Amino acid sequence: MATAPYGYAVVDVETTGLRPDWHDRVIEVGIVQLDASGDVTGEWATLVNPGRDLGPRRIHRIVAADIRHAPAFEEVAGTIAALLRGRVVAAHNLAFDALFISGEFTRLGASAPLAPEVGVCTMRWAPHFMPEAPRNLAGCCALADVPLSGHHDALVDARAAAGLLRHYLGLAEGRVPWRDLLETAASARWPDLPDAGATAVRRGVSAERDGHFLARILDRMPRVPEPAVADSYLGLLDRVLLDRRISPTQADALVEFAAAVGLGRADLYRLHHDYLAALARAALVDGAVTPARRDELVGVAGLLELPPESVTRALERTVRPFDRFRLEPGDRVAFTGEAELGRDVLEARARSAGYVPHPRVTKEVALLVAADPDTLSGKARRARIYGIPIVTTGTFLRLTGQ
Repeated sequence: MATAPYGYAVVDVETTGLRPDWHDRVIEVGIVQLDASGDVTGEWATLVNPGRDLGPRRIHRIVAADIRHAPAFEEVAGTIAALLRGRVVAAHNLAFDALFISGEFTRLGASAPLAPEVGVCTMRWAPHFMPEAPRNLAGCCALADVPLSGHHDALVDARAAAGLLRHYLGLAEGRVPWRDLLETAASARWPDLPDAGATAVRRGVSAERDGHFLARILDRMPRVPEPAVADSYLGLLDRVLLDRRISPTQADALVEFAAAVGLGRADLYRLHHDYLAALARAALVDGAVTPARRDELVGVAGLLELPPESVTRALERTVRPFDRFRLEPGDRVAFTGEAELGRDVLEARARSAGYVPHPRVTKEVALLVAADPDTLSGKARRARIYGIPIVTTGTFLRLTGQ
């Protein structure tokens, strides 16, 4: 007895580039499920951590700060297989999306039954239903009066392609030219992968999870050698300040601990000023402090019973990373990511300033220029290991006086 058809799974992926055989990877997946008549029955989307640079950000607008919270493909492969199983897979330019999704499953040693001939490509079928239709998704949606806002977001584009497919089904009036694919898809063998329990992650997650910079930099706060018990007290202070408040109970605990380890008022005053100064150094982003981080510093100063002007003084005394850093003629500079200006332009500007563009990050490289300072590229990982400064393209151009 044949399995009843489930309907469709409309997919869209955002990727690091155009060629999986050139090590390009999926970085976002959107899936919209439709029943056989075209009604939406479910949707799902997540960013995917590719473990490498994100490629052309000007197209997909995905930032590494969000990606670093995202699951790897292997952690969501079971979920994706379950969402596509038994359904005709559809997409706008299905050949592209199927190639990348299949490639990700292949990396895991699994085979996905994905191919343009067993799915529905809304781009390929557009001229059949709308003879004047252009090729791109936005143009087809405009002609079919399908909403598309936020193009190049995987779920937004999957919803738009699902709208196109629903439009085609309505125009077909029951005479769907690919009806046989519904039966074929119902019996297709998808890999039986376990559900890893990974949580889907959407764009903007870094603003939610990383908004409070204290929680991100406390593990990099410097040790305080004198007095000997200072680190113990400051470690307790680290924990207390994570929720940006000091309750009366916590204040009592700090006072009692300070007294128990022999820290006097003068010791605490100096430690609190030094603590604020260390936070000020950590708050600097590309040589400047954002208004949001300044506000947090003022809040911390208040908790430490320091006046608001102590924040201004701490920032003024802080040596900005690039006040002291200078590139010298002949220094090697490496680049990672796809910046707006383009790699060729940046390398040409480096040469004109007397520097030497270098294809790899080695210990001899003086600086790494990144399109996204939070990049996950291999070059950035090596730069962090070697202690090589990483700057944005804007900072690099300022350093070179261009």
